[in-house]
Amino acid sequence: MTRYLVTGCAGFIGSNFVRTVLTDEPDAEVTNLDLLTYAGVKATVDDLDALGRHRFVHGDIRDRDLVEELMPGHDVVVNFAAESHVDRSIDGPVIFAETNLVGTAVLIDAARRHNVPRFVQVSTDEVYGSIAEGFATEDAVLAPSSPYSASKAAADLYVRSYGVTYGYEAIVTRCTNNYGPYQFPEKVIPLFVTNLMEGAKMPLYGTGRNERDWLHVDDHVAALRLLIERGAPGEVYNIGANAQMTNFELTRRILAAFERDESWIEYVTDRPGHDLRYAVDSSKLRSLGWAPTATLEKRLAETIDWYRQRQDWWRPLKGQRR
Repeated sequence: MTRYLVTGCAGFIGSNFVRTVLTDEPDAEVTNLDLLTYAGVKATVDDLDALGRHRFVHGDIRDRDLVEELMPGHDVVVNFAAESHVDRSIDGPVIFAETNLVGTAVLIDAARRHNVPRFVQVSTDEVYGSIAEGFATEDAVLAPSSPYSASKAAADLYVRSYGVTYGYEAIVTRCTNNYGPYQFPEKVIPLFVTNLMEGAKMPLYGTGRNERDWLHVDDHVAALRLLIERGAPGEVYNIGANAQMTNFELTRRILAAFERDESWIEYVTDRPGHDLRYAVDSSKLRSLGWAPTATLEKRLAETIDWYRQRQDWWRPLKGQRR
């Protein structure tokens, strides 16, 4: 039996990870620690309670007493908990440092002291900054551009320091842009899809020339589970789908799925420090046997269909601000 302490599991990637673990590992038990901030939706994981192997704890990863109480006896810690929206980090940067860095520090220190065998810090390709050409390897210089990516880069380095100082070696993963079920509708794909469903336009930053690599959440979850099993302690692993696309091309594909023309695009002022291009080399992970399981075209169609079918989930959240 494997006992997981997973943080941020009422959010997008975390909830998909826990759902998969509990489905595929009949003996797994999960403690789900989530503060339920704006992107944490308890209804996303309510059905997991019926399995009897899922324990939800409403709390903050910065709460040292709570983390100290929860940590003993776990085999794996996976830290998804984070403030993650770049626009929000520009408007209110301090909470990003508090949650993403201080919260990570609290978690890894407790995990070290309680001898938890495996700690996985889930990070982002945004720590590399804009990549003019080629692909960033795991040893590329960190050059974050936003308070969000800076807070994640700082947490990555803090986690690394525990291997050097204490011999407690955690795995750090850096993924590209995720999409799929249960993604909070402020992110670009669910925002654009749900806007079109409501008869509203799609707000596209600048000219839409910014380029991203699109990774389906199921493939991200599969990579994390592989690394929990076979990843080398103390290593960093990039997780990318090699599905590079400009935001304009992504917008065009979503429009085509709804049989709409480009008049549904609303060009808006670009955000400050908007990186032009993210791209990572994930050959290190692929050497362990991982690869995306389907094309972007197929996965995007599935994602659009999910939001069409699950209006009960996203409509109460649309436009939510806290």
